[in-house]
Amino acid sequence: MRQADVTRNTSETKIQIAINLDGTGKAELASGVPFLDHMLDQIARHGMIDLKVIAKGDTHIDDHHTVEDVGITLGQAFAKAVGDKAGITRYGHSYVPLDETLSRVVIDFSGRPGLEFNVPFTRARVGDFDVDLSIEFFRGFVNHAGVTLHIDNLRGINAHHQIETVFKAFGRALRMALEIDPRASGAVPSTKGSL
Repeated sequence: MRQADVTRNTSETKIQIAINLDGTGKAELASGVPFLDHMLDQIARHGMIDLKVIAKGDTHIDDHHTVEDVGITLGQAFAKAVGDKAGITRYGHSYVPLDETLSRVVIDFSGRPGLEFNVPFTRARVGDFDVDLSIEFFRGFVNHAGVTLHIDNLRGINAHHQIETVFKAFGRALRMALEIDPRASGAVPSTKGSL
């Protein structure tokens, strides 16, 4: 079973995350940051990943620590659930439109963390959410999941649409990369023999 439960406790946040990579897209979300919960729901639904996130953070200061630490903990949970990566497709990509907006996400479960984040946000906030926190979420994720991730918003006017297409495309790219390839016969998808 490709599942994981991870807890991260610091002086700034307390995070509990449970994932099932072979789920049905169910989400139980209580991060304390409503817009982040909305985006995590996109990952679960479009990635067909069951996801439970319970977080308590110093949101009285701002949302930065909570958003970043959820990304870190989610990355740790993915690394644990994927294990040695035997049989996975490894690479995934997705283009997602939403009205005037189009975003592309490409991921490689390479074992090497790397993030290219190219999203020219059209405004600084979506409601109470600071759009700059989205890069902090993804940076935390890649550094702890050990993935290479390219995120590009190709066009868009509405900042909400920009972020939402990124998270939807991320979920769909995850789904593709984590699919078990029946032709791989359980082999690790690398000429090195390990990732």
